[in-house]
Amino acid sequence: EDAELAVELGAWALGFNFWPGSARVVDPAVAAGMALALRRRVELAGVFVNASLDEIAHAADNTHLSLVQLHGDEGPAFCAEVARRTGAKVIKAMRISSASDFQDLARFHTDFHLLDTARRGAYGGTGETWDWALASRRARTVPVILSGGLTAENVAAGIAAVEPYAVDVASGVESAPGVKDPDRMAAFMAAAVPAEVGA
Repeated sequence: EDAELAVELGAWALGFNFWPGSARVVDPAVAAGMALALRRRVELAGVFVNASLDEIAHAADNTHLSLVQLHGDEGPAFCAEVARRTGAKVIKAMRISSASDFQDLARFHTDFHLLDTARRGAYGGTGETWDWALASRRARTVPVILSGGLTAENVAAGIAAVEPYAVDVASGVESAPGVKDPDRMAAFMAAAVPAEVGA
């Protein structure tokens, strides 16, 4: 029901979290069922943290992933091999704490860069924002996805500051970790996509 609502509200992609350490981890069989029902209507992203190439390729095949989001310590060569093995577009996530993080991110020639909040011991999903002013230091050669603590109340400001290709949200549309709230989802989409864009 959450996935259907997200698509109805105009989501570009749905994220399936395959990292066992996440409160939002999805059962692979459930993900495959949702993917089968929705794959012609929306992009399907698999979220991984330091998974093996075989694990990613297996999930990509079973879930018809069009996007692979790498949130761990994966290097540039690994990201390139994921693209080759899966045929999916690759999103490399970087946890941003200083301008130097953008220099590190420039090594990754992936399809998208996802900018998330840095917090010791966390690979994302913190529900906290980062200093968006740092984004002015980034090279603009790779499309960016903004993430980290986004809500209906701050997403417009984040978009204005970073000018991303897309935004990524989880906790900002939840009533509890992993439990989506339909009203918060609708409010977020209304704030993220101005009426004139959809007209």
